[in-house]
Amino acid sequence: MRPYQSTRQWTHPEGYKYLAPWTNAVLLRFLIRKFTETLPRPEHRTKTQLDDAARSVVSNIEEGYKRPSTKEYLSFLGFSQGSLEEIKGLLKQVYQDRFLQSRPGSSLADLGIDLKEVKGLLKDSKGEIPLEVLYPPLASLNSPLTSLNSPLTSLKSPLSSSKSPLTSSNDFAVTLEMFMELVNKTDYLLRTLVKSLENKMAEEMPMSPREKWLKVQAIKRLEEDRKFDEELRKRAGLDEKLKKEFRGK
Repeated sequence: MRPYQSTRQWTHPEGYKYLAPWTNAVLLRFLIRKFTETLPRPEHRTKTQLDDAARSVVSNIEEGYKRPSTKEYLSFLGFSQGSLEEIKGLLKQVYQDRFLQSRPGSSLADLGIDLKEVKGLLKDSKGEIPLEVLYPPLASLNSPLTSLNSPLTSLKSPLSSSKSPLTSSNDFAVTLEMFMELVNKTDYLLRTLVKSLENKMAEEMPMSPREKWLKVQAIKRLEEDRKFDEELRKRAGLDEKLKKEFRGK
């Protein structure tokens, strides 16, 4: 049995905060929470499922990042991907049940949210600027609607209006299309991260004695071929020199 080896190396204990998938996941959880607050009481199970799944996407990225091996990290990212797919299915269900509006052509830009800009800011800042400074909507999950400067101040909760608690929450600002945009982009980023880690793990995996021997033999063959090619070039250069000398006589 091979000895256990740690393959994870990180310089910042909360380095996951500088990953675009985590940033997207935090925003998704924020919007999911705001949406589930608009659901009527009989939909408490749907509310719990959505909230738990959104929390799972974020938490598994965070926990996986601190795991000692790349293999474990990949497992937790897989849990995040699974929870993301659960959110996608649940959102489609609440739309079919008329608790979530659809507006073709709507996007996160309508709320002042530019995911590419946020990703660029995180990259340029190298994690030295707090996320809440870079991205105000993430400043608080408790009272994000109290700031008049926040692009999310337009979010409405039908439960706070004069409507019946059983009324459809069609006046909620975030549409099905916006949620799907965020979910799909987060999924893409997670898949990209997983692929990168899989390649890294393949490079880090310890080789068996036979694999090491084969690698040594391959290196030897390359070195022998290099020397042989160099000798041929020398001979070719010497022959050309002799031909010129012969022609000059």
